[in-house]
Amino acid sequence: MAVMEIYAVTYAYDTNEELRAEVRPRHRAFLTGLHAAGVLLASGPVDSEGAAGALIIVRAASAAGALALLDADPFLEAGTVAERQAVRWTPVIGPWAD
Repeated sequence: MAVMEIYAVTYAYDTNEELRAEVRPRHRAFLTGLHAAGVLLASGPVDSEGAAGALIIVRAASAAGALALLDADPFLEAGTVAERQAVRWTPVIGPWAD
């Protein structure tokens, strides 16, 4: 079995706020399912100088695996995610630190 590490996935949203609002309940239900499965640790919106996006913390075997977990996200399927990336994150303080 692959070692599960923690990855920070970031989304940068496109400018279609209306579509995001319409799809948001399905997006949150999808993330709730990942949380119930134990792979999503936390998620929420971010705003950087007016650019909307999200930070999603997941357990996965690789960066590609972290992104694959989110491939069925309704936001992604609807085209509201303009850009996304995953980076391995090693917490040293807090509830997820080793």
